[in-house]
Amino acid sequence: MEKVYKFCQSCGMPLKKDEKGGGTNADGSKSVKFCSYCYQDGKFFNPEITTAKEMQSFVKVKMKEMGIPGFLTGFFTFGIPKLERWRS
Repeated sequence: MEKVYKFCQSCGMPLKKDEKGGGTNADGSKSVKFCSYCYQDGKFFNPEITTAKEMQSFVKVKMKEMGIPGFLTGFFTFGIPKLERWRS
């Protein structure tokens, strides 16, 4: 049985908040690990982001653009280094 993820294993977004229901694998199937903002057609959407720290910065900017207060962006991005994509 395939593991069920609650959060994108790249950016940490709750997968239930992804209006597309997740990213897509190379074969067109839905990714159960990654959101549609991070992963499409089996590739990461922002290949220039190569570290957890860079992803944290990227997500903080996006959250601020959405009107989320700065102190909350730090709280919400704190766990990014623990996600599967960044653990290697």
